[in-house]
Amino acid sequence: MSTALNEATPTLDLSGTPGIPMSRLVRTELRKMADTRAGKWLLIAIGLITAAIIVIFFLTASTSDRTFTNFMGATATPQGFLLPVLGILLVTSEWSQRTALVTFTLMPVRGRVLWAKVLAAVIAGLAAILLAMAVAALATVLGGADHAWANIGADDVGKFVILQISGILQGLAFGLVLLNSAAAIVLYFILPTAFTILTSLWSALANIRPWIDLGTSQQPLFSGTNMSGEEWAHLAVGTFIWIVVPFALGVWRVHRAEVK
Repeated sequence: MSTALNEATPTLDLSGTPGIPMSRLVRTELRKMADTRAGKWLLIAIGLITAAIIVIFFLTASTSDRTFTNFMGATATPQGFLLPVLGILLVTSEWSQRTALVTFTLMPVRGRVLWAKVLAAVIAGLAAILLAMAVAALATVLGGADHAWANIGADDVGKFVILQISGILQGLAFGLVLLNSAAAIVLYFILPTAFTILTSLWSALANIRPWIDLGTSQQPLFSGTNMSGEEWAHLAVGTFIWIVVPFALGVWRVHRAEVK
């Protein structure tokens, strides 16, 4: 009887079915950025504040200061605050909105989902940088400053990209570790700041501060001068401590977290 039932039971062979391509996962993660009200308004805020900062600087600065470098520098601070929050929400919103169950049911390989989130975060960061560059270029043309495009090259743009992308990836890493929006945002802004203050006040850490404090190791990115090999080493070690290690811990936690 049981043998007959087993023989009559239809089976579905999915061995030849192609898997979900990474491009589709990335598009899904990009769409998720605007699915929630918080994410949608954060994207709008990044665009509006970037444009507003450049307009304010254009109206208040003297003609000689209306250079492309200064306009880009004006956008670094607001984007440096908002892009990490975007990275945090990209991870934590699924766990707070309880949509992670749907995500990992449709794509059980959690590592692929996480890498799709990383790629989506980088794409969003690059889009914000391109927006800043476009508005800054327009303001530079209208500013009429002499030598407005001086002291700007591919290396300077590359440093700005490194600075902003590292911020959004650090936010992503903190989000992976905590899986809670409020906790990740608070810890992201408090912990590095408190650590920077501690290393600046504790004289015993003065010599190793550039190696262990990411804020200190990122300062040469603002200088507009060529970075030495030691400064690049400081940046690499600081990035490893504050981005790579939290990201690895976050990946470990997500792979073992119970999805509810």
